[in-house]
Amino acid sequence: MEITEMKQLFLETFGDNGGELRVFASPGRVNLIGEHIDYCGGCVLPAALTMQTTLVARKREDDIIRLKATDLDILVETKISEMEELKGKLKWGDYQLGVALELIAAGYGVGGCDLLYDDTVPHGGGLSSSAAIEVSTALCLATFANEKAGIEKEIDMIEMALISQKAEHNFIGVKCGIMDQFASAMGKADHAVYLNCATLEYEHLPLKLEGSKIVLTNTNVKHSLGSSKYNERRGECEEGLNALKAALPNIEQLSDVTKEQFEEHKMLIENEVTRKRIKHVVYECDRVRQSAAAMKANDIAAFGAFMNGSHDSLQYDYEVTCPELDFVVAEGRKIDGVLGIRMTGAGFGGCTVAIIKDDAIDTYIETVGKAYLDKFGHEASFYVTEIGNGGREIC
Repeated sequence: MEITEMKQLFLETFGDNGGELRVFASPGRVNLIGEHIDYCGGCVLPAALTMQTTLVARKREDDIIRLKATDLDILVETKISEMEELKGKLKWGDYQLGVALELIAAGYGVGGCDLLYDDTVPHGGGLSSSAAIEVSTALCLATFANEKAGIEKEIDMIEMALISQKAEHNFIGVKCGIMDQFASAMGKADHAVYLNCATLEYEHLPLKLEGSKIVLTNTNVKHSLGSSKYNERRGECEEGLNALKAALPNIEQLSDVTKEQFEEHKMLIENEVTRKRIKHVVYECDRVRQSAAAMKANDIAAFGAFMNGSHDSLQYDYEVTCPELDFVVAEGRKIDGVLGIRMTGAGFGGCTVAIIKDDAIDTYIETVGKAYLDKFGHEASFYVTEIGNGGREIC
């Protein structure tokens, strides 16, 4: 929806009291490589998308927050003092209220406001629509709070990412790593973000895809296993880390473990399934390091090969794919010009990400689309994407 349309809908929804309408936005992200290692302290390579959450906002003089989405009939209204009571009770709006609570805990004087959201990030697609909502909300509410307090300093977007992550942990109950929120907050057009999730050191790497593009394929399924299995995988990683500390007492997180150390000491992890999980983390960390070097060298063919290896590891060792994702990957690999393809996001549905030569994109979409429809009886969606900027106030 265009901003002018959003502003008109805002006034129709909340009324016109003469107050200034402000517009904020934050994008979804695609993780090019480095899946399920952010919460293990590893490095990742996400990029912000041009698909985003756009937020029209207006301050209120009281302590009421009202929330509305352009595509939902639900209107959430709550006093700031009563937000905590809504935890686990909302069909929509929990990401926003979780962020508001974490901002208050961080010392921001959150005030009343009306907020209208429009999302172009596919929900449940593994492209972090939740992070887009969280970061845009955090930026908006922090901006309003600072203005109310007479504070003129620029909003710290890394802090907004961390606050958004805490909201996910404490209000939503998903113990996610920092990657999604960081990429949404700190993305840069035409660049990937090479992020160390343990230290938050980062580097913007130019994403030069001359003659190729990033293509997302949304399976349009999201299996219910997602959240429970996500937390289960985190527990398995902690179990494996504790086992390896018997031989490697100085390691603080799994990203500290080299492939050589893992192979030497892997039998300390008695549970075979847990051992496979740790293998994925250790080898994926190595793939990310090599992928960053390939990106810096503009070796996209090598980068694509690492993407393929990542998916295989997620399928067989970490076991977070699903038949639909594996089918898209298998069919895509049959097509000349698909340089690399893998699932992206938490898994159990959602999207694949591929780097595809320009002259093969139409063939990929037509061929994979038909095969997918024939196999599963519903269509996949395809997006030829651009890499955009992180969270910001638009006007």
